[in-house]
Amino acid sequence: MARKLKVAVQMDPMDTINIDGDSTFALMLEAQARGHVLWHYEVKHMALTEGVRQPNGTREERLMARARPVTVARQHGAHYEFGAQSEVNLASMDTILMRQDPPFDMAYITATHLLEHIHPRTLVVNDPASVRNAPEKLLVTHFPDLMPPTMITWDLEAIRSFRAQYKDIIVKPLFGNGGAGVFRIKPDDENLASLLEMHFARSREPLMFQRYEASVRKGDKRIILVDGEPMGAVNRVPAEGEARSNMHVGGRPEKSPLTARDREICAAIGPTLRAQGMIFVGIDVIGDYLTEINVTSPTGLQEIARFDGVHLEKAIWDRIEAKVEASAHI
Repeated sequence: MARKLKVAVQMDPMDTINIDGDSTFALMLEAQARGHVLWHYEVKHMALTEGVRQPNGTREERLMARARPVTVARQHGAHYEFGAQSEVNLASMDTILMRQDPPFDMAYITATHLLEHIHPRTLVVNDPASVRNAPEKLLVTHFPDLMPPTMITWDLEAIRSFRAQYKDIIVKPLFGNGGAGVFRIKPDDENLASLLEMHFARSREPLMFQRYEASVRKGDKRIILVDGEPMGAVNRVPAEGEARSNMHVGGRPEKSPLTARDREICAAIGPTLRAQGMIFVGIDVIGDYLTEINVTSPTGLQEIARFDGVHLEKAIWDRIEAKVEASAHI
């Protein structure tokens, strides 16, 4: 693509990222290598406001952000350099990467509503309305044939019945991330009632319950799909004594090719992801089962690159550029 894009990255503070593992950083490096101009802002610096009055007397809304131009480098301790902060009309950007980490709370949801004011004229990746309607542990429920036995509920009797049927279960908060608040409740564990009391005392949200899959000891595979197409995977093996495979809690990444079952799962969900404008998605597969579809701020790019030598950020930017170019001719 000959045209250089103006790219705004909506993300967490630059000084908090791990440049050896952060997928947003990999996307920014690739954008910069292609000559695109990068801007950085945080959600808290967004503002939806009235614009200039039009000749017909109406006012056009404007989505603004206090943003800074940024350059990035793979250099520890000096991985970014900011320019001067200014108020930027986000509609003037060619694309926006919505890459702030969950939790998927009302602040996150509000940001998706704000971004709808400029998408798709300015391409937001992923589509903000689709992200709002498809948090990771809910979108997956539309594919029940691919999942392990699962229940989402507030109801204590339903929870007791689910545990009585499946014995060994996993309990997950619906809108967390990174494995936070995920528990394995074994058949002889006496803490479930206390765990439920603690959760429901501080939250009105339901919980997700899934049958524990022993195959997780062999790993929880993260598969990256780009515009609905599976492009690569990395396996994450839980540490000894840990039920979670997330790498920041000790999970060990290892090389993992796509199996026939992986491709079957991706073929089943790919058309839905593509239709909903989900350009960059990471799914989690344990054994033969799909457990999550991550659309908010998926990760895994750098781990796959280390094991397979494949830089999927290139494929992501190829798709973004193609969509921006296509929209320019509409």
